[in-house]
Amino acid sequence: MTRTLPLLAATVLALACAGDKPSPVRDGPPPDPALVTPNATTLAAASPDSFAVILTTSQGEVEIRVRRAWAPLGADRLHYLASRHFFDGARFFRVLPGFIAQFGLSGVPEVDAAFEELRFADDPVRTANRRGTVVFATAGPNSRTTQLFVNLADNAQLDGMGFAPFGEVVRGMDVMERLYAGYGEGAPDGRGPDQGMIMREGNRYLRSNFPQLDSIVLVALRP
Repeated sequence: MTRTLPLLAATVLALACAGDKPSPVRDGPPPDPALVTPNATTLAAASPDSFAVILTTSQGEVEIRVRRAWAPLGADRLHYLASRHFFDGARFFRVLPGFIAQFGLSGVPEVDAAFEELRFADDPVRTANRRGTVVFATAGPNSRTTQLFVNLADNAQLDGMGFAPFGEVVRGMDVMERLYAGYGEGAPDGRGPDQGMIMREGNRYLRSNFPQLDSIVLVALRP
C-alpha cells in the first residue's frame, strides 16, 4: 500500500498449486462479461447491510462476514466482485506471517486490466485493523480497486493510514494461517510475485514461477 508501508499497490500491496492441492486455472473458460466491461451503475449499487462471502481455498474453507456499516463502499465493491466470481482461481500472492495475507488479482489479464482504473473512494476507518479483519489494499488516497488483505495480527498501525476494514473472518482463520508463505515479500522488495507481471500474464506467470501459492477455488455469497 503506498504510503510506503507494507501495503502499497505496486510495491507493498506490491497484498498451480503443487502436490495434491486443487489447481484452479482461470485462463480457460471466458470470464463473466460484467468483469471485462463493468457497468458503472451496477458497480456502484449498494450491497446488503450484511452478507457472508465463503472462500473455498486450496487449504480449506474461510467465511467472511461483511458489515456494510463499517465501510459501505468497500462492502459494495466486494459484493460486485464476489457475485460475479472475480476471485475464483485467484492466488494469495503476498502472505506475510504475523502481518497480512493479500489477494485480489483475478489471474485473468483482461479482467484485471478492466478494473485497474476503476478506483473507488476511501471509506472512513470505523473499525480497527485487528486480527481477522478484511480490508481493501490501497496505493494512496481514493485508489482502491480489487486487492484485499486479511490481517493475520492486530495491525493498529494501519488505522491511521486509512485502511478501513469492511468485514472479518468468522470461520477459517486457521486456514488463513496455513496459506503458503515461503515466497515472502513481493518484488521488487522481496523474491515473491511481481504484481505487474501478474497483471500482464495472470495465473500463467504464477503457475510457472510460484507454483506453491495457495488459491481460491470458488467463492459463494450467502445472506
